[in-house]
Formats: sequence, structure tokens, C-alpha cells
Amino acid sequence: MSRYLSFTLPLANIRKVAALSAVLVCVSAALAQKPAASGSPTSNEKPAEKVIAIKATNLIDGVSAQTRHNVVVVIRGNKIESVTDGGTAPAGVTVINFGPGATVLPGLIDTHTHIFLQGEDPAEGGYDIQLLKHPSSYRAARATVSARRALEQGFTTLRDVETEGAGYGDVGIKEAINAGFIPGPRLFVVTRAISVTGGYPLEGYNPDVPMPHGAQLGDGPVELRKITREQIENGADWIKVYMTHRSWVDKQGHLVSQPTLTLDEILAVTNEAHGQGKHVACHAYSGIGLHRALDGGCDSIEHGLSLDDAAIKQMVEHGIWLVPTLGVYYTDWSPADTQDGKRDRARAGEHEVSFKNAMKAGVKIAFGTDMGGIPWTQPIADEFGFMVKFGMSPMDAIQSATSRAADLLEMKGELGVIAPGAYADVITVHGDPLANIDALKNPVFVMKDGSVFKQQ
Repeated sequence: MSRYLSFTLPLANIRKVAALSAVLVCVSAALAQKPAASGSPTSNEKPAEKVIAIKATNLIDGVSAQTRHNVVVVIRGNKIESVTDGGTAPAGVTVINFGPGATVLPGLIDTHTHIFLQGEDPAEGGYDIQLLKHPSSYRAARATVSARRALEQGFTTLRDVETEGAGYGDVGIKEAINAGFIPGPRLFVVTRAISVTGGYPLEGYNPDVPMPHGAQLGDGPVELRKITREQIENGADWIKVYMTHRSWVDKQGHLVSQPTLTLDEILAVTNEAHGQGKHVACHAYSGIGLHRALDGGCDSIEHGLSLDDAAIKQMVEHGIWLVPTLGVYYTDWSPADTQDGKRDRARAGEHEVSFKNAMKAGVKIAFGTDMGGIPWTQPIADEFGFMVKFGMSPMDAIQSATSRAADLLEMKGELGVIAPGAYADVITVHGDPLANIDALKNPVFVMKDGSVFKQQ
């Protein structure tokens, strides 16, 4: 027996239904021709965009060499419409007025984070326990908190450079932020990152037991090209490659880094990524691996702890970025009389020299912290203090986290600046960060994409 019901209408009822349908068609046509009521949007009209005017007594716009004063920034929807020195706010708009005790800046950009890492506290099991114990849902929940903390601290954009064993979880967090389900910065994600056999933890366990790894491992140009394609297919904005792995000190006390990918292997990755319009970030400390990264077409060097003169020259000539992540190498040193302690001190000492030499030579430098390697409870803006301590001017440090970081992300003029046409990412801090760079640690106002997230 059929599971569908059937019935037959008498002929008279069919004629009544037909007549009623004709009436409804006529009414519908009349309504379609009737003009909309005064003041109500038609189906083709968009709701009016909200307009906000920010009156800034002091403005660092991300590109100018000096602070600007008495500036009015008009924001329409999620974009900056105008920036006027000595202007007045348009009539009838919401006005936010920041007086002489505050400085307005573009939303900050951190180009090296790990929202799926929560520091590496040995008391909690260090790095390994995060991959071995916690399910992906738990790690995603904590990543959500990390993203919110970044936004609370005025970092409206992150380049998150690998999920550390959490697969494509960063793509999901990015989608949830973009859809408005959770608060967080604008994310540029690299998904799983790439290294080779023996080139990334977890390590040191029973070889008979398959263990997870923080990065996706492969060997040979063919396999690494395939991995690159897979990560791009699954949502990677950037590709991240580990060109060095372990590091130690030699008999002279100098830093030595284990190379990973061969030149042919990294060329396969960069060729594929560049062919698909993507860029490649290369974790590289020093030595053979660093030079393979540079020769292999990497677009940014992450960390660059021991840059020799040849490496710096090549970076300048080819416009290769340095993301130094200084602060992470000045915390939690092992005891000085241990091999790890000697390594930690060599990392820090050679890193300071490399940073100064790169800056002096004109290497393009973008702000990055390695948050996640640092607990997310620490101020992200601590990094500015190290940059200034090692010789960078406060304005250059700020621009490394605004317009220059945007340039690295190929978002020049859209992020990291307060200028017409840019996204309305705006923060405000008490005091003058050019006089006290630590002022950037405590923003009192955070706007992302035209929406106020924090206002004290």
C-alpha cells in the first residue's frame, strides 16, 4: 500500500480553487506595483550603515612619522570614510571623544601566534601533554579563549602559524569569528605546518607506538608538494615550514641548528604555494636550514636567531621579511650549567645581535610574539619592550605591528592604518606610547571592523 495519501476533489470545488488562485495572483500583482511606505526600505534597499565619528586629540595613524593632533575619524559601517585634521564631526552621528590623555592607533597585528597552544608549563606536562591528553574540542575551546584575549589586548588581526597537532582547527575558529559566533581577531591561518621525518615533536617515545606530531610530516618534493596542496585546499592562508629543528651549542658556544627540508623539498613547497597565490613562512634559526629557506623562496623568516651577513644581505635584496619573536627567548631559561641552559643563552645572545644587524641593514621587520609558546595570560605587547630595548624606535616598533605587518599580509592600506578605505580597526591607550611603550599593554578602547568590542 502506498504511504502517500490521495484524494479527489469534486469538479465544483476545483472551479472554486481556480477562481481563488486567480484572485490571489491579481492581489499579488497589485501589491508588487504599490510603492513602499514613506521611510521604509524596499526589498532592494540596504539598511543604513551606522556612522561613528572618533575625535582623537592624539593619533598615531600607522604610517606617519609623527603623532597627529586634533583629528576626526569618520567610520561608516566597517570602513574608515575620512580622516581630517582639525575637522568636526558630522551632524547627527555617534561621537566618541578621546581627550589629551589618550592616544588613538590602528588595531595591532601579531604575525606569529599559536592560539591552540597554552604555554609549555612543565608542571602541566609541557608541550607533549597538550597533544597527548586533550581532545580537539577541549583545545578548540581554549583557542577560543586565546582569540578573545588577543582582541581584548587590542590585537585585531593575527597570523596564526600552526595548530600544533590540532589539525585544521584554526580554520574552524576563523569561520566562527567571521560568522559572529565568537569574538576574536581577524585570522590568517596556516593550518598544520610542514616538516620532515625526525623534524618535529612528539619525539622520544616507544617507536612501536604511533605518536601524533605537532606538524604534518613528509619527505621528498612530490610528497611535500602534495601536502602543500592539501593544506591550501583545506583553508590555509599561508604555508608554514620548519626549516630547522633542534638547536644546541658547539664547542665554541655558538648556536647550531638541525636542518630539515632539502633545497629541492622547500622549492617544491614554495613553487606550489606561490603558484596558488599563497606565501610561505619559514621557521629558521641559523646555518644550513636558514640558507635553504632563503634560497628556496621563503617569504618570511620566523625567529632568525642567528642571521649571518650573507643571510641579511639576501633578505634585503629579495625583500624577505623577518618576524623575530624576541620575548619568547628571554623567559624560562634552564640552569646555566646545563646543555639546555647554554643553548637558551646562546639563542638569546645571538638573537639580539641578529635583530640589531637586520634592523641596521634595512631588513623588513614585522611584529610577532610566538604567543602560545608564551602563556596567553601574559601581555602580548611585552614584545614591544624588547624591540625598543634592542634599539628600535617606539614609532618603528608600532609600525611593525600596524602598517608593516599589514604589508606582510598583503593587506596594505586595508589593515594597520587609520586612513580612508581601511577597515575600521581602532584602539586607544592611556598616555603616549612613544614616551612609554608599555602603554600598549592596556588598551581602553578596541574597535574591530567598525564594531566596538571594548570601551572603558
